[in-house]
Amino acid sequence: MKAVILAGGRGTRLAPYTKILPKPLMPIGDMPILEVMLKQMKRAGITDIVLTVGHLANLLRTFFMDGQQWGMNIAYSYEEKPLGTAGPLALIAGLDSTFLVANGDVLTTLDFRELTAFHKAQGGIATIAVHQRRVKIDLGVVQWDGDYRIHGYIEKPVYDYTVSMGIYVFEPRVLEFIPHNVYLDFPELVLKLIAAGEKVVGYPFDGYWMDLGRPDDYAQAAEDFANMREQFLPEE
Repeated sequence: MKAVILAGGRGTRLAPYTKILPKPLMPIGDMPILEVMLKQMKRAGITDIVLTVGHLANLLRTFFMDGQQWGMNIAYSYEEKPLGTAGPLALIAGLDSTFLVANGDVLTTLDFRELTAFHKAQGGIATIAVHQRRVKIDLGVVQWDGDYRIHGYIEKPVYDYTVSMGIYVFEPRVLEFIPHNVYLDFPELVLKLIAAGEKVVGYPFDGYWMDLGRPDDYAQAAEDFANMREQFLPEE
């Protein structure tokens, strides 16, 4: 099985660190976050990897090279212009069987084998790994209408959301919905699939997941990795 890891973003929310380091090279413990994911994929039997790169691409290629140091085969797909999260898939040759796609800045204990098995059992064109996220608003939320009339007041509400983990499994047919060299994000792609009557399913995951997009999330993930390392990399 082939995996595509999206590693071309500029990581603007983590600036100034990402001015000199691509976000997938941000350290978690004694290794970059992307190395953690690669080792997890290797454990799941996924050894053919394509990194989509753009911003500071040479640093990523210098560090990960061809992947032989981990017993993997790593290739690179270059974006000459930003293509969003889904657009880069149209540039990659050889996605002719079920394939995995993941953001390169995610720390999780998700089992990629279980995700793939779920996808195949559901028989859809796409599976999105999803996670429950609770957001607490530490203010009183006022509800009102266009005539300035207040019709509700909620003190420090808590909202539960089902969010995408930035990890997907796709069938090759999904490429028919991605135009070549055109900017496209995953939400737009998913809506196109649904509008076309395709089956898109969600894989609920209640284990550990953290997107490293913001400085506070990155700091928390680094601390969690130090305390839970054996859960992320049990064979080390």
